[in-house]
Amino acid sequence: MRGLRLLHPAGEVPAADAPLPAPAPATAGTTLRPQPKPTDVIFDQILAEIEPVAAMRLTRPALGARIERLVAEIADQRRLLINREEQQTLIAAIVDDMIGLGPLEVPLGDEMISDILVNGPHQIYVERSGKLFLTEHQFRSDLHVLHVAQRIASSVGRRIDASSPMLDARLADGSRVNVTIPPLSLKGPCISIRKFTRGFLDLSKMIALKTMSPELARALEIATKGRLNILVSGGTGAGKTTLLNAMSSVIDPGERVVTIEDTAELQLQQPHVIPLEARPPNVEGKGQVTQRDLVRNALRMRPDRIIVGDVRGAEAFDMMQAMNTGHNGSISTIHANSARDALARVENMVMTANIGLPSRAIRGQIANALDLVVQIERMRDGIRRVIEVTEVRGMSRRAVSLRNLFVFRYQGENPDGTVNGTFEPTGIRPRFLPRLEYYGLATAFMKAIGSNRASSWRYWCSSAAPYWWRGR
Repeated sequence: MRGLRLLHPAGEVPAADAPLPAPAPATAGTTLRPQPKPTDVIFDQILAEIEPVAAMRLTRPALGARIERLVAEIADQRRLLINREEQQTLIAAIVDDMIGLGPLEVPLGDEMISDILVNGPHQIYVERSGKLFLTEHQFRSDLHVLHVAQRIASSVGRRIDASSPMLDARLADGSRVNVTIPPLSLKGPCISIRKFTRGFLDLSKMIALKTMSPELARALEIATKGRLNILVSGGTGAGKTTLLNAMSSVIDPGERVVTIEDTAELQLQQPHVIPLEARPPNVEGKGQVTQRDLVRNALRMRPDRIIVGDVRGAEAFDMMQAMNTGHNGSISTIHANSARDALARVENMVMTANIGLPSRAIRGQIANALDLVVQIERMRDGIRRVIEVTEVRGMSRRAVSLRNLFVFRYQGENPDGTVNGTFEPTGIRPRFLPRLEYYGLATAFMKAIGSNRASSWRYWCSSAAPYWWRGR
């Protein structure tokens, strides 16, 4: 019970039969201390009477019924006036505190909220429809936030304290959590939660959300079916994982797919999926399994496709090697502001692998491995949009050559504040048409990207023999 008493630093909880102390008479130069609210008095006394271990053994309805009886008894003994609405709110708050995550339980249950951001005890922001809002929910103190953070850490066998002030974890529903506490955080304990999306979004739903046009969705569908190697790029919260999930929905159910993530978020719908998740070191600093270790291991698992949820480090080299050695149709995500920046980041990550390759050789590997870079962005109206689809054409002198197949053209602002624009195909003939022809998809792809010469694509393919004979 001592752990929960830390949530209420106001002092000792009075005995059940003791009357509330009368306020001391005011004197000159003194300030009256505010009297505690009736609900706060009941809250403190119930936490003092119910053991946390006993509470965890009860179901939520059973615990709620027991607390309801205690609330009625305490209010009657102390002659505290609370209405029915206050009573129900108090019961829910106590149950959430004992067996849940306290004030976070309400936003966690709201399906319209995608992110929950706790900045100390008195600021809880949520993201709804791409925009941040300050909520009325609050923690009682820094210790209250820390108590919830420790509950999250203990649920995954980790710890969060002054010696380990940062934590990456996952809630039971799959939501991703990051915790940062003092001395690193100067505003008190901070918790960031990226909620697990329960509803699966396919490409058709992303069209309805204005993330892309029907033609662009069709092009991405064909690119995925045609086993092109695709890099999905964007900033934090831009929707990279959601887009990857939507694109993966068209993968043939007969294929064996191995997914690799630092924290599992992907929701592939195929029956033959092997999800792998990296493991951080334990308290002794041992037992770490990195994404690079998992990529290497995945190559021995006979995958048809390898999907890396977020390329962040030296595993980029192994991913490029996999794409260049027959594992076509691989998809990865990366944090970057543009297609060009994404390739520059991949190059820097490969260099961190300490393999001693010169920059020109690394760029050649990247140019041969990747076919498409899909850039997605959360725009100022909160809507996530694919702003460009870029083909990796190969090496041009010492640089990787890129050309856009689709671009989003900004055209102003609508009366409701949303961004007005169009997804425009460029009509450029991509270098990977021979691969799509192998799957019978070349003509459909040329139609999707708006080429008026789709019927003559065979002539173009004949000039791409060196590309074709590399096994693409």
